[in-house]
Amino acid sequence: MISKEHIIKRFISYVTVDTESDPSSETTPSTKKQWDLANKLADELKAIGMQDVNIDDNAYIMATLPSNVDHEVPTIGFISHFDTSPDFTGANVNPQIIEKYNGKDIILNEAEDIILSPDYFEDLLLYKGQTLITTDGTTLLGADDKAGICEIISAMEYLIQHPEIKHGTIRVGFTPDEEIGRGAHKFDVKKFGADWAYTMDGSQIGELEYENFNAASAVVKIKGKIVHPGYAKDKMINSMYIATEYINSLPRLETPEHTEGYQGFFHLHDMEGHVEETILKYIIRDHDMGHFEARKEVMIKLTNELNSQYGREVITIEIKDQYFNMREKIEPVMHIVDFAEKAMKKLNIEPLIKAIRGGTDGSQLSYMGLPCPNIFAGGHNFHGRYEYVPVESMIKATEVICKIAELVALKKIK
Repeated sequence: MISKEHIIKRFISYVTVDTESDPSSETTPSTKKQWDLANKLADELKAIGMQDVNIDDNAYIMATLPSNVDHEVPTIGFISHFDTSPDFTGANVNPQIIEKYNGKDIILNEAEDIILSPDYFEDLLLYKGQTLITTDGTTLLGADDKAGICEIISAMEYLIQHPEIKHGTIRVGFTPDEEIGRGAHKFDVKKFGADWAYTMDGSQIGELEYENFNAASAVVKIKGKIVHPGYAKDKMINSMYIATEYINSLPRLETPEHTEGYQGFFHLHDMEGHVEETILKYIIRDHDMGHFEARKEVMIKLTNELNSQYGREVITIEIKDQYFNMREKIEPVMHIVDFAEKAMKKLNIEPLIKAIRGGTDGSQLSYMGLPCPNIFAGGHNFHGRYEYVPVESMIKATEVICKIAELVALKKIK
């Protein structure tokens, strides 16, 4: 039985280390402070008895749990990231432990009147009677994805302490900069040497995902002309007005706040405007490749139409693909999803197989030759002050890792 107190202590030791990544940095990791946790994790892996523990010049960590069976089985891996999102501060995280949650409002910060309420976050009611770890309302928590790291290390420690549980060779990997889309960029798949892997980076207990968005970024630049406003008639061109026209010409209901499930979207996530120039930054998302390409074409066509309307090139657009739906790479090897589903069922966890409305290191890794579905880590409300994780979900995720290892070791997969 995996100790609740042990899981809590380990998790808190991770989230209280600030590892926020920085998209404006060109280094790997993007922030020096990520090294603080990276080095701690490498030391901890050695301390629990893992073999071949290695941390490279970019802070990628790999380690091995050797097989304890005498027959050949596939080498499997488990992967998580240790950076936290720059969307909200991860400095000075002060976790709060809520024992036997009663299903009512949780006061995160009385002074600032910050409340985590099931009236707004209904998923809280799934965990009535359980132990929750929350923020103090001033930072994110970091369960994305320090919960996954905690679960992987705890599972490896448990398997080492219980050699009666048979397993093949297991590789673990921890990455920087996943939150800024670079987690897999310098991951050495060949060095990792696994036949397949799982990212422990999902949310609600039971989640099992092998589909994700196709993703692209788009930067739209609008050029204007600035002259003295008192003498501007027929001379000034205000780029912000043209930008407003561009924004309003895209489908208004195809935005994140109006979509769900397999519905894609255009998301304006940043803008900076002056009369002379306005810059709009979008992300484009869709699970269906045909729809994804069509969305990019919509933005290009709109750019051309407005340029034609103004009689010159007032708008330029640059679109860059970011990652693709890993379903294409997972479906030919669906037995790796079946292992995870079977493991959950044996632990009386209802599998929630669904598409990720986002990205994951597993997507890029799958296209790099390492098929990599995603499994729940237990947290909710990532990237903000209302983030929380049920301890019981973390324990179950740890048990799922152990059970997958046990099931894979039963026989060789041909």
